[in-house]
Amino acid sequence: MIGKLTGTLCDKNPPQVMVDCMGVGYEVHVPMSTFYNLPELGAKVSLLTHFVVREDAQILYGFSSAPEREAFRQLIKISGVGPRTALSVLSGMSVAELAQAVTLQEAGRLIKVPGIGKKTAERLLLELKGKLGADIGVSANVANADQVDILQALLALGYSDKEAAASLKALPAEVGVSDGIKLALKALAR
Repeated sequence: MIGKLTGTLCDKNPPQVMVDCMGVGYEVHVPMSTFYNLPELGAKVSLLTHFVVREDAQILYGFSSAPEREAFRQLIKISGVGPRTALSVLSGMSVAELAQAVTLQEAGRLIKVPGIGKKTAERLLLELKGKLGADIGVSANVANADQVDILQALLALGYSDKEAAASLKALPAEVGVSDGIKLALKALAR
C-alpha cells in the first residue's frame, strides 16, 4: 500500500522516526541500521516502507535499502516471527551478516540478537535457507564444502568473520578439512 516515503525528517526517537510528507507526519519504525544512517532533523529523507495492518494497529516500517526491506519481509513470513522481532534481527546484524549466518547455518550468531533464543534461531535458519543466504554473503567467497567446514570451525573457535575469511584465502584450493584447519590456525597464530 505505502511503498516509499520521501519528505522532511522531523523527529528521531529510536526506533521510531517521523517523516513530514507535505504536511502529513508519518510515524515510521526503523531498524537501528537505518536509524544510524539518517540525516539530521530538518533534512530530506527517503525510506522504503512496509505497511502492517493488524486489528489493533496500523504500523509503518521503514528501511534505507531494498535488501533490508526484503530481509524484513522474509523474516515476518516465518511462523512466530513478528515485525518487532524482525526489526530486532535487522537492528542486531546487517543483511549481509544475516545472509552469511543463513548460508553457514550459524545459530550462534542469531542467538546474540536480543529476543532470539535457540529454537527461534534454528527456525529462522531453516526457513530462510535458500531464500536469503544463497545469493548473498559468503557463498561467493567460499569455493567448496570443505572451505565452509573450515570457516565454521574457525568461527566456533572464536575468530572473527574477517580473520577467518582472510585465513581461508591463504589456503590451497583443494585442501582437506583437517589440514585446512591446521594451516589456517598456523596462519592466524602469526
